[in-house]
Amino acid sequence: MHQYVGLIHKEAGSHFGVSFPDFPGVVTAGATVDEARDLAEEALAFHVEGMIKDGKAVPLPTKLEQIRADPAHPVWSAILVPLKIN
Repeated sequence: MHQYVGLIHKEAGSHFGVSFPDFPGVVTAGATVDEARDLAEEALAFHVEGMIKDGKAVPLPTKLEQIRADPAHPVWSAILVPLKIN
């Protein structure tokens, strides 16, 4: 099972947002970090299932170290999100 890096973003007065460097445009948010993580798993699986259905190639996960070294990805924290699809 692959695990993709999810970047957690939090601004004052907002929920915890999660984005995926390997899947630009895929985002989700939750009121708590735990809720955001759970929703990130769902968003990732939904997006990848759609890619597979559409015949698109699913990228291999980028290493966390590579993402952290990229100044284009300012983050509050990073999590590894398992890809759970059937």
